[in-house]
Formats: sequence, C-alpha cells, structure tokens
Amino acid sequence: MPNEVLRILILGGTEEARLLASRLADDARYYAITSLAGRTASPNEIAGEVRSGGFGGVAGLRDFIAKNHIALIVDATHPYAVQISVNAMRTNVPCLRLERPPWQPEPGDNWSFVANIDAAAQALPKGARALVTVGRQEIAPFLARADIFVVARMIEPSAGETPDHAEIVLARPPFSCSHERALMEDKRIDVLVTKNSGGEANSAKLQAARALGLPVIMIARPGKVAAACVSSVEQMLSSIEAELG
Repeated sequence: MPNEVLRILILGGTEEARLLASRLADDARYYAITSLAGRTASPNEIAGEVRSGGFGGVAGLRDFIAKNHIALIVDATHPYAVQISVNAMRTNVPCLRLERPPWQPEPGDNWSFVANIDAAAQALPKGARALVTVGRQEIAPFLARADIFVVARMIEPSAGETPDHAEIVLARPPFSCSHERALMEDKRIDVLVTKNSGGEANSAKLQAARALGLPVIMIARPGKVAAACVSSVEQMLSSIEAELG
C-alpha cells in the first residue's frame, strides 16, 4: 500500500537512539518504537512509543516483530551490548546499526588498552585512586580490590554496600571538561578507567585526564556480529530511506 506507515523498531539506550526517535517522530512515513533494556529507572525522554525490558531471546524478539508488523530494526544500542545485537541479526527483518566511532588517543594521551572489565580491574596498580566510569552493573571487580581507592561514577546506585575503600558519585552526562577536571582534582584521582564508548557527551573526562597528565585504562569494545553500520543520525535516516523507500 503506497500510504502505509512503516514501523521501525529502535533498539535504544544511547543518545543517538533518542535523537533518531525524535527525527522519525516528525516523519509521517514512519512509526518508531524504541526498546530499552530497562537498566536505568529514569531514562531521558524519548519521542514516540517506548517499551522497556528484554524480549526473551531471539524467539521473543521475532514474536514482537511479527505482532507489531516491524519492517526494519535499527540497532542503536551501546557498543558493549553484544547479545541484543546478535539477536537482532537473527530475525527475519532487515537490521541497520547506528554506532558512534570509538575514541582515538590524541597527542598527550597516556592510554593503556585492556580487553575487558576484569583486565581493567587487575591493571590498576596497588594504591591507585581510580575514577571508574563503567556503570553500576560492572563495578564489582573494582570494589573487590581492597588495595586501591575507587571513585565509581554512575547514573543510579549499585546494589549492596559500598566498601570503605570506595565512593559512589551519582551523576548523569554530559559533563564539561572543567567539571571533570575539578572532580579528578577534588578526589585526588591518579588514573581513569573507562569503556571506549565514543561520542562527545562522555569525552570531557578524557580531555581532563589529558590536561592533568593522568593515565587512562581504556576497555576495548567487544566484537559484534557484522551489520550494515553508520555512525550518525543523518546517515541512518538516509539508510532507512534507502532500505524502505
């Protein structure tokens, strides 16, 4: 049908997903449903229909797609959300990926690259005062290191008690470079630990670490299943139009 509204499932959780939903809401040709994993209790406002929680694996995702007449999936999940990206590619509808480029070291940076969270926790030297920005769900290996002091920044508090050798800082990005520098100086941070999530909203901590001459332990992105991938909302809008017509 020439006037049929095409339904798009956005696998969200990133700022790019939120911006894409806003742009699609302004286009009468499309109806977007943004799906969130549900890990954040109070996410930023998102235009259009929003659902929260998992699908129940590939079978559940396929069932949702069939019931909601989804014509296209846009995988705009966090670069470290591997399983949902795998599941999206195993459905019976086209899937496009919107993924911001990873950060690259600049002159003056002192980065050490590690493969995963556990390796990052082990890479911290004894006596370190570390600003750790990996999220509440993966903070445990750092809190288990009683020989370091951890300043763990997250949007929402983690479950369980905070040990004496740790401090939880609750805050939501974006942050300015001056804010990040003040935090590092106030907490006497001597090393930053972060995932290579990319994007401007979270890059100020890298600028602050560079300005202060602090080393950065950078957790590499996991490998994701291959998919047609673009790095900006504008590129994704063009890809959607090309795919759906």
